[in-house]
Amino acid sequence: MSVNHFGLLFRLSTWGESHGPAIGGMIDGCPPGLLLDEAHIQAFLDQRRPGTGRNVTPRQEPDRVRLMSGLYEGRTTGTPIAFMIDNVDARSKDYPAPEELAKAPYRPGHADYSYDAKYGFRDPRGGGRASARETAIRVAGGAIARLIIPDVAISARVAAIGGEANSARWEDMLDQARTDGDSLGAMVECVATGVPAGWGAPVYAKLDAALAGAMMSIPAVKGVEIGSGMASAALQGSENADPMRKSEDGRPAFTANHSGGVAGGISTGQDVVVRMAFKPTSSIRTPVPSINRQGEEVDAATRGRHDPCVGIRGAPVAEAMMALVLADHLLLHRAQCGG
Repeated sequence: MSVNHFGLLFRLSTWGESHGPAIGGMIDGCPPGLLLDEAHIQAFLDQRRPGTGRNVTPRQEPDRVRLMSGLYEGRTTGTPIAFMIDNVDARSKDYPAPEELAKAPYRPGHADYSYDAKYGFRDPRGGGRASARETAIRVAGGAIARLIIPDVAISARVAAIGGEANSARWEDMLDQARTDGDSLGAMVECVATGVPAGWGAPVYAKLDAALAGAMMSIPAVKGVEIGSGMASAALQGSENADPMRKSEDGRPAFTANHSGGVAGGISTGQDVVVRMAFKPTSSIRTPVPSINRQGEEVDAATRGRHDPCVGIRGAPVAEAMMALVLADHLLLHRAQCGG
């Protein structure tokens, strides 16, 4: 069974491949009466779309979204909201033709081999279903999710590229990687401000667990941490605690946020802070030892148009996944506790 949906009450389903005619999705569980149009979604898609500069893939995709259902007179009706985006600049000639596939090398770092192992058949063009092209639909879904949590502000940023936090050096590092036919990884931080205390659950619906799973589902993400994350393992309890004092309105005033805004799986009212590690783009011109489907040892070097650092366009996707999780957990909280 292949799972192509995300969420419990607010659910996003996606379909399509990198080099198919289109990609699309459907939101189920959206409350009725919310103002929604294509321009609202397009503003977020434009932050992610390719072909906008030399540090992202030159593939020219306008990513124009079309809303197909779930609206009347500009408002959501409570029924499924379907939407799609045409693929207009796929270049399939950069990838093996069907008759060449048996001898084509599995690209190390890609899902070529694991797809073959699971299905016995795969679409080699741009990674098919495993392509980051699918994330455009997540961004569209996240734009709709934001309507449910209007008081929550979500922003993501690239915090480091190639292990370097000094952004003044990033351009030179990316230029060198391109010259070398190589790529760089990145660290992205996503912060949600305005999340009230109480969202999440203490055991199997932990808010931080849902966020970790959501971020790990993004292509190229290989590590996720909440708050101090891995660094907390080196702290003492007195250092890792988030001290509280009484604020003027009687609620806790936290003086630290090592927990990343989640304690016991439930939001604390602090900023929700998630960081994710994006691996270097696997599509590189530098030859890497591999094998093909026939078991022959060959070198793999990828042609085509690719991001030198996939994490740069990963920030809008991280925002979308944060919005999808928070919208879902708002509805789950409301279902149990009301309000």
